[in-house]
Order: sequence, then C-alpha cells, then structure tokens
Amino acid sequence: MSRVQVYIPTPFRRLTGDQTYVEASGESVEDVLQDLGNNYPGFGDLVYDEQGSIPAHVNVYVNNKEISMLNGTETRVEDGDEVAVIPAIAGGATNGAAPAAAVEPAARTLTTDEVMRYSRHIIMNQVGSIGQRKLLNARVLIIGAGGLGSPVALYLALAGVGTIGLVDYDVVDVSNLQRQVLHQNDDVGRPKVESGKDSLLAYNPTITVNTHEAGINSGNAFGLIKDYDIVVNGADNFATRYLVNDAAYLAGKPLVDGAILLFDGQANVYVPGSGCYRCLFPSPPPPGMVPNCAEAGVLGALTGTIGSIQATEAMKLILGIGKTLEGRMLLYDALNMEFRQVKIRRDPACPLCGDNPTITELIDYDAFCGVGPIAQS
Repeated sequence: MSRVQVYIPTPFRRLTGDQTYVEASGESVEDVLQDLGNNYPGFGDLVYDEQGSIPAHVNVYVNNKEISMLNGTETRVEDGDEVAVIPAIAGGATNGAAPAAAVEPAARTLTTDEVMRYSRHIIMNQVGSIGQRKLLNARVLIIGAGGLGSPVALYLALAGVGTIGLVDYDVVDVSNLQRQVLHQNDDVGRPKVESGKDSLLAYNPTITVNTHEAGINSGNAFGLIKDYDIVVNGADNFATRYLVNDAAYLAGKPLVDGAILLFDGQANVYVPGSGCYRCLFPSPPPPGMVPNCAEAGVLGALTGTIGSIQATEAMKLILGIGKTLEGRMLLYDALNMEFRQVKIRRDPACPLCGDNPTITELIDYDAFCGVGPIAQS
C-alpha cells in the first residue's frame, strides 16, 4: 500500500477536522478516495454521485495532473504522491506571449495629463506608450459589481482602460460592505452599477463607464458582450458562470474567470479555441451540492486577491504580454497562504468547445442551479 498526501480545499475541510492535508493509503486513486471515505464520514458523498462516479463538478489531480489525462480513478499512486480533490466554486497561452485581445493602440498621442497619470506604466518596457494607448482603447465588460467585480473594476479604471462596462441588477446592501470595495455606507440602497460608476469616475474621471442595470440571461448576453474586447466574470453562482462561459465562447471573446468561497479562490483565462469552463466542469452541480458565498461565507480580503489577479490577466490580454492563466487553473488557499496551479486542457468531448459540440445556443440555468441569474460574490 502506498501512502499519499491528499490536499483538502476549505469547502471540504469540515469533514477532515479542518486539516489541509491528510494521509491516505491505496494503490490507485480509487483506493485513496475510498480510504478517505472510510476515515472521514461524509467525504465520499461529496466526491461520488448516486451512481458511484465522480461528478462533473469535482476534479481530482495527482501531482497537479488531472486524472482524466492519466488513467482515471485507476491511476496508480506511489509513496509521496500528492492527490488534490478540487470542486467547482460558485463564488475566473501556455507558452510564449499572452494572446492579445485584438486591441489596437488609440490613434492619438497621449496628453500631458495622461503621461503624468500613467507614467509608471509608460516607463515599463512591457507597456510603454503603445501599451498605454492599447489600454486607453480597450473595452472590458465586468459581470457583477460585487466582491470580485469591485477590485477588477477599480484596478482597470486606475490603469486607464478606456471603457468599462458594469453588469448588475442588485442594490447595495450593508452586508456587501465587508468586501465590495466599490461601495460605501452612503450607497446602501443604491443600484450597484450607479454606485460603482461614481466610484470609478472619482478615481479616474477620464474613462467611460457604461452601466447595464440588468441580470445577464440568454436573451441579452450577446447584446451585452458584443461591444467589448474582454469579458470578466465576477458573479458567484453557477447559473451565471455557465451562461457567461457559453456566451463568451460563442461570441469569440476571451473570458477571465474567478471564483471564491470561504478561504479558497480560483482563477482562469479562457480563450476561444483553447478550452472553456466546461472542459473542467462539463455541467453544473445539483442544487445545494456546492454552497455559494451567501450560504457559506467568504473572507473579505480574498475578493481583493482574486479580483486583482483577474484585473492583471485582463491587462495582459489587452497588452499581449506575458503568460496568462490560459491552460492553467490557479488555486489559492488563503487559510494556509498557499498558491498552486493545475494544468487544464481543451476537452475534445466538451459539449461547448469540443469536436462535436452539442451546445450551440445559450441556456438559462436558474431552474436546476436553484439560484438567480447574478447573485454577487
């Protein structure tokens, strides 16, 4: 019998006595999961469905490689291997330069005020005057003006992204103020898009902020997305996550995705042609299987960490620099201050972006996700 370390994400740690890593025995992944189920009652109910299979919203990794790329649950393990069980969170190019988001530099010179305002960008070789003009000419749509959307919008506005769209139908509630930095106490009761616009323009009055006071759905998604270069998802429910993923892919737009829950965060970049969220999690979990932030809570500062990562990835896409999170999932465990990455790949059998797609139009998922279209993180 081999002894392996198993990484437990925070949503599952209540079953393991709040332990981040536990030991398990077995010759295969199946053995290890069975051992965990025996040692920690209830664990098996989270990683297996009624048919005894690992459901689509749970991925298992051996040494940071997803088991579907190996030999599934029959994948052999050896002493010292690390197994990670990673669920979907409702709570976002693998080589060479980042793919640009088809943003051309603004066809003008920078003003004196812009040179001063963005001087710390302009002196960077990777940005410079041309890069700053790309930022000024870029259009980014942010789904959700809540926990994740707030830091994304703030840092894109400060960076000089010329047009920022905010999509949200909700109003500011006092419970939002623990983490949603776009809003202040005096904004309670105001539409989030209005409060968010005021905050962004207070930081940078030279940009344009478009407000879309509506929940995104299958009827309006393409209309909202079409005029933007990049989509950033800041919503915290599966209905919106899958809808935005599908809409961005079908519209040919890069998607910067993020998710948070308790002390855990995830971030991804999906570029059409190289995979999508469904390659990781083909379908949403059943209602109630995975809690959202309103049900389980979230550390307020976690939204700043993941939101800042999303803003950084969006800027890299605009500038066409660096190595984005395309082809990788970044996992953040705030409780143990630990980052890890797992590789992801386009799934040829993906129902959306695979070789024989079955999803060719948008679907509203509210009926079986059990949530509204854009509850905010």
